[in-house]
Amino acid sequence: MSLRTASTTGLAIRKLGAATQPEECDIVIVGGGPAGLALASALGSSNAVGKQLGVTLVEAGDLAKVRDWNMSPGAYSNRVVSLTNASEGFLQSIGVWDHVDAQRTCPMEDMQVWDGVSGARIEFNARELGITRSSGSSQMARLTEVLNLQRGLLRHLDGHPYINLIDKTKVDTIQREDGEGDGWPLVHLSNGRTLRARLLVGADGFNSPVRSYAGIGSFGWSYDTTAIVATLLHSPRTIVPNTTAYQRFLPTGPIAFLPLSPTASSLVWSTKPPLAAALSKADPEILTSMINAAFRLPEVSLRYLHARILDSVNSGSMLTANEIKDEIAWREHSHSIDAHSAYASASVDPAVVNIGIPPVGAESLPPLVEGIQPGTAASFPLRFNHTEQYIGEGAGARTVLVGDAAHTVHPLAGQGLNLGLRDVECLARCIETAALRGGDIGSHTALLPYARERYIENHKLMSVMDKLHKLYTTTLPPVVWARTVGLEIVNELDSLKAGIMTSAGSNRKEGQRASPVWNLAASGFEGVMGGSRLAGVVGGALRATAAGALQQLGQVAAGAQAEQRR
Repeated sequence: MSLRTASTTGLAIRKLGAATQPEECDIVIVGGGPAGLALASALGSSNAVGKQLGVTLVEAGDLAKVRDWNMSPGAYSNRVVSLTNASEGFLQSIGVWDHVDAQRTCPMEDMQVWDGVSGARIEFNARELGITRSSGSSQMARLTEVLNLQRGLLRHLDGHPYINLIDKTKVDTIQREDGEGDGWPLVHLSNGRTLRARLLVGADGFNSPVRSYAGIGSFGWSYDTTAIVATLLHSPRTIVPNTTAYQRFLPTGPIAFLPLSPTASSLVWSTKPPLAAALSKADPEILTSMINAAFRLPEVSLRYLHARILDSVNSGSMLTANEIKDEIAWREHSHSIDAHSAYASASVDPAVVNIGIPPVGAESLPPLVEGIQPGTAASFPLRFNHTEQYIGEGAGARTVLVGDAAHTVHPLAGQGLNLGLRDVECLARCIETAALRGGDIGSHTALLPYARERYIENHKLMSVMDKLHKLYTTTLPPVVWARTVGLEIVNELDSLKAGIMTSAGSNRKEGQRASPVWNLAASGFEGVMGGSRLAGVVGGALRATAAGALQQLGQVAAGAQAEQRR
């Protein structure tokens, strides 16, 4: 068995040079992101796997930079993840959470989500919905920086020297070993080494070399949407703590405000690519003003502001920060928004408003943003992608995919990494079961339970996220009316809201599968989209039908919760 190798970690290691013969490995994980590191940590923590099987992780980047990552207490990275209680529980169970800097995490105790066109709103409160952790505290998720999680995973792996890490090394090629039967994958690395893997795991992202080797196809599409991310700075709130997440669905895409600390929050704003490019490169004061306006101004005025910004970019003379503020102030006045209202942003001093007595309804909106942390504004395109299967067959046998290598989802619900961690938890369990039974961990039989459990569960949630995105990117009156009715009804059904949160991993026991709520929700959204076309003709009937369907969905959710409690 090989000793742990890492070129820049400073650990006591035995450096292995280029080998003329393939090195025997039971498990090779390609990809040192959160999913790959979490799988290595889970396997290292297993008594049946950790010291019994040879596990090697290969990463092209420099893991020492992640291990040594550090920021001042008031500064935050712009890559943030919302870890559900189920994900946090999994990380605790394998010993990783003790190595994550808790001071750089923030609980999400409430959620405020509303329609940017109609104003229909749904509210989630962890305590009211009975979403509690084993410690007794109430939260739906916990926000933390991706680098904080990755650093914690690496620190955990430092205590498992039998897990080999090879960083700053790319996978050149992967080929199948010559021979009869299921030949083992041969992973040729850029440092001249070749790894012979009994099981090859692709945790190597959307452009996965492992997936290409396995010949696994995928389907999906690129959204005409780009996400802007940034770290937002604001004064602490005086009445309520900064533990509420806010999301407004606009026709151009949702904008989300995620709490990180009393004075910092994270932005994820999905919008059209030209506008995203203009805002992410603009003066930070312009982005600050537009973020505050995006949560407060009526949609028609936001549409006008977006057009003004794009026109100024096309003409080569970008609007100044003062011009944007004046325009927003004028739009607020035209909508009769009082300067002392919670919906005013351009005509007030955010630093004064945030620390003073808040106006009526202030808890329904995020605190006014006062600035953008320098260097954190960035953007990236959004896509939907799902592979046709998770395990390789035939010439691509002895391979399995996890995380983004298997699926990519719209970030509107913050479920991307959580799906990957559920993949990891399930795969580690399957590998451990095969090892305990003396089976072949790379065989199709050993991996099939993973594929059966995760593929359907992932696809159901991905389908709902895709339908939500499509449902809220239209201003067609019948559709707006139908989704407004649905959202208002759901907001009145605590059992349904609790079921949705449970299905999303906010209140789930270890090893417990998600309830059927997401599957029903997906069908429900399809029905709303189809039924809305007839809204003008059968408005009353549609309202009654929607109410009845959602009530039935609530009953199913309540039943699922009751079953889980038993």
